[in-house]
Amino acid sequence: MLTREENELLCRVEGDAPMGQIMRRHWLPACLTEEVEEPDCDPVKVRLCGTDLVVFRDTDGRLGVLDEQCPHRRASLVFGRNEECGLRCLYHGWKFDVDGNAMELASEPAETGLVNKVKAKSYPVREAAGFVWVYLGPAEEMPEFEPPVFQPTPDTKISIAKFRVPCNWAQILEGGIDSAHSSSLHSSDMVPARVAGAQANDKNWLRPSTDKSPRLQVQRTPFGFRYAALRRPIQNAQTHDYIRTTLFVAPYTVYIPPNNNYKVAILHVPVDDTNTDFYFLCFGDASTTPDTETWRKFLGAVRGLDLNDDWTNKRTVENKFLQDRQAMRAGNFTGIKGIPNQDYVMWVTMGPIADRTQDTLGASDLAIVEFRKQMVEAAHQYAKDGTVIGLTEPHVPQSKLRSFEGVAPKTTDWRVVGLTDEEITIRGLGTPSQSAAE
Repeated sequence: MLTREENELLCRVEGDAPMGQIMRRHWLPACLTEEVEEPDCDPVKVRLCGTDLVVFRDTDGRLGVLDEQCPHRRASLVFGRNEECGLRCLYHGWKFDVDGNAMELASEPAETGLVNKVKAKSYPVREAAGFVWVYLGPAEEMPEFEPPVFQPTPDTKISIAKFRVPCNWAQILEGGIDSAHSSSLHSSDMVPARVAGAQANDKNWLRPSTDKSPRLQVQRTPFGFRYAALRRPIQNAQTHDYIRTTLFVAPYTVYIPPNNNYKVAILHVPVDDTNTDFYFLCFGDASTTPDTETWRKFLGAVRGLDLNDDWTNKRTVENKFLQDRQAMRAGNFTGIKGIPNQDYVMWVTMGPIADRTQDTLGASDLAIVEFRKQMVEAAHQYAKDGTVIGLTEPHVPQSKLRSFEGVAPKTTDWRVVGLTDEEITIRGLGTPSQSAAE
């Protein structure tokens, strides 16, 4: 349970809010590469931490991220003409390149020289792993861009589903680090089976456990924290545990346990205080990782079918989230198609910003408690001296991070299971007691 003041610190990201300032000092996904794939494509409106932006790709293929409002009279550049290596405002024909430099001020006499003095605010931009990334913080504090956790190698296959969710980022992220809910909410999609480890097929995910009450253990790290959810396996329950380790990579990424075909990560990017861009993605070897179309179909996240063109969900409170009660009577637990859609109902029905002063937490909420505690502390620390969580030393490159799932002897140290000796050393975890599950 948090106080109202702590809940505000955790959730608010607009303006000078400490959490928003922390977010701005990290590279943020602005949009998917597919949204601005072609030169001179339609500009895309983006909102991050309450700041309105426009993203465009110019004639030469260069990406630009500018403030949405034209510096002349504040009209929106989203509706401008993207042509001849610049974005032209419709109002008076002022045109800007990807760096915000004025190229032409159609309404101004050339002799005024104003074209050399006007500049639209632009932001550093990178393109990687299926995303356009932007940095919104002070230039002197900009960290070096590095591959995200879901691009451990340049040839990693990545498939991404996107949702615009009308609620605060923190209550969505808390779902990603809540191992216990998957055994109930997702029980028709994450099915217990007599398998050696987590498996995925085209219909559901299989797990080697029927245990709905995981025992949680948490370990803080330089990048955030790791936690293990320990369950009784279906086989060898007296001598073994089913271990699932999840990583919170501050401030907005969750790296959940893999299956036999691919790995999974989740991004929770604050649009503003009460809206979030939620990215649910799989990655791994090209031969076993689903393509984007297959992935979105599996999740019930197909744009134009399940989602509107602006990535908002066609399932709403007004249409009762299209819940199928007949399917529930026939055995489906939720009557809602797609793992993220099931979560979506839970997040949205908490309200735009969940009131954490009213929570009743239990043992299975240990990771939730750690997240809240760590991020409230981070907000206080930033306000005190400017320290930004996730950017302090020792730095662990995201490409080196690993989650884990598997059945292992009860004597296994979950903190190091699945890691190489080098990775254990990088994380400062001491001498490895066991580096792989038996």
